[in-house]
Amino acid sequence: MGWHTTKDLDAFLTAASGFLRARAVENTVLITVADGLRLRALDVYGDTPPRFGWWHDAEGTVGAAFLETPPWPPLLTQAPVEAVAELADVWGSREDPLLGVRGERATVEAFADAWRSRTGVAAEPGKGIRLFRLGELTPPEPAPAGRARTARADDRELLVEWHEAFAGEIGEPSPNAGAFVDDRLGHGGLTLWEVDGVPVSMAGNTRALAGMVRVVAVYTPPAHRGRGYAGAATAVVSRAARDAGTAEVVLFTDLANPTSNALYRRLGYRPVQDHAAVTYSPAGGR
Repeated sequence: MGWHTTKDLDAFLTAASGFLRARAVENTVLITVADGLRLRALDVYGDTPPRFGWWHDAEGTVGAAFLETPPWPPLLTQAPVEAVAELADVWGSREDPLLGVRGERATVEAFADAWRSRTGVAAEPGKGIRLFRLGELTPPEPAPAGRARTARADDRELLVEWHEAFAGEIGEPSPNAGAFVDDRLGHGGLTLWEVDGVPVSMAGNTRALAGMVRVVAVYTPPAHRGRGYAGAATAVVSRAARDAGTAEVVLFTDLANPTSNALYRRLGYRPVQDHAAVTYSPAGGR
C-alpha cells in the first residue's frame, strides 16, 4: 500500500489508466491531459517536466492518482482518506515548494487538513469550479444570428489570441497557447460561430477518450457578448459529440460565474461534482 511517483508518463499510464477510465467523467482532465502529453510532448505546458503518481491499497488495487504539469499545481483524483494522508508525507519531502492542489472538493479539503497537520501551514482557498454532464441537449431557441463552422488553419492567429484572452479572464497561465490551438485544429476540435462571415465566438472540444468528450475554451470577446453566441456554439459542439456516438459530454464552469452556470443548465447540462483549489506561498509549501 502506498504512493508511487514518477516522471515517466508510460509508467503512469500503464499503472493508472484503468483506474482513471473506470470513472472517465470525474477524471476527465487527468485523462485528456495525459493523452495530450502522450501525443505531443512532455514540455507542452512548460520547461519543468510533469510529474505523476498513483496509490494502491494492500491488495494492489489502484485507488487514487495525481498529475502535475507546472506551472499548474497537482491535480488529484478522488482518494481514500489514508491515501490523502500519505500523499501529504510524500509531498513533504519535495525539494521544491508545493504551491497548491486542485481536484474534487472533499479530497482537496482533506489534503489541506493533512498538510496543515504535517506542516502547520493553512491553505489559501482558490477558485471553485463545477463539473457538469450533458443530459438531454436543448439548443437555444430561437438561435442567434449567424452559423457555426469548424475552425481552419487560417483562423489560427485569431484562435491563439482568443485562447490567451480566455486564459487571462479565468486567471490561469497560458503557456504555448499556439500548441493547444494546433492540436485542436488537428482533430477538428474548435468551432467558430460567425455572423456575416465574422467570427464572434468559439467553443472547443477534446478528443473522444474512454467514451467521453469535454467541451473547452468557450469564449466570446466582450464586444459580442449578450447575444447568445456562446450558447449556440456550445450546443453545436455538444451535438456533434453526441452524433459521433460519444456517451458522455462534460464541461466545467466557474462557480463564481452565475451566467455561465445558468447557460449550461439551459442547454441540458447537469451537475456532477464540485472541484476546488487551494494555494500555498513558496515558504508555506515546504
